[in-house]
Amino acid sequence: MPETRLFLIRHALVEPSARLTFYGSMDVALCELALQQEAALYRWLAGRLPRPAHWVTSHLARTRATAAAIFAAGYPEAPLATEPDLAEQYLGEWQGIPHEALAERLRHKPHPFWPHAAEERPPGGESFAEVQARVAPVLDRLAETHAGQDIVIIAHGGSIRAALAHALGLTPHQALVFSIRNLGLTRLEKHGADWRVATVNEEPWTPPPG
Repeated sequence: MPETRLFLIRHALVEPSARLTFYGSMDVALCELALQQEAALYRWLAGRLPRPAHWVTSHLARTRATAAAIFAAGYPEAPLATEPDLAEQYLGEWQGIPHEALAERLRHKPHPFWPHAAEERPPGGESFAEVQARVAPVLDRLAETHAGQDIVIIAHGGSIRAALAHALGLTPHQALVFSIRNLGLTRLEKHGADWRVATVNEEPWTPPPG
């Protein structure tokens, strides 16, 4: 059976005022300046991503805007399927608070590489462990429905970490060690019942000078 290939991309950088807060699953706009400065990266993605492919985004506008920027850079425009369970972690009462206001609200020791622990559940929100639990069935369903095909997913740092955790059988705590950069390309493959991680944060290859 041919492998099913998933190309996961974290949405582009959001606008500056949103970055001052824990925006979680709030609907925030992309940074217009970054869209201009990263034009070469969009062109690389437009050439790197497979054609044809089934395109999927979360329900948040920043993922659809990122897909639109890739289409504008040269990838033939494709229909966008929406998967709400691929959204970023819902932070409940923490959404919109400034970063410096978080420490006094924590009930668990922060993760070494993340502002809060994987088991930390914001009031009215969800823990990262719960993000992992909702993302996994979406990946399995997409891989089954589009077996042997290519799937491009524009998602979020949290949902891509959750996807890697699902593929590798990691705990939520272990998943938070991954650094997923904006516009980073992560590739997963489904071979029968098994997942394989091909790349994390794949970048354009730049030849050495001279």
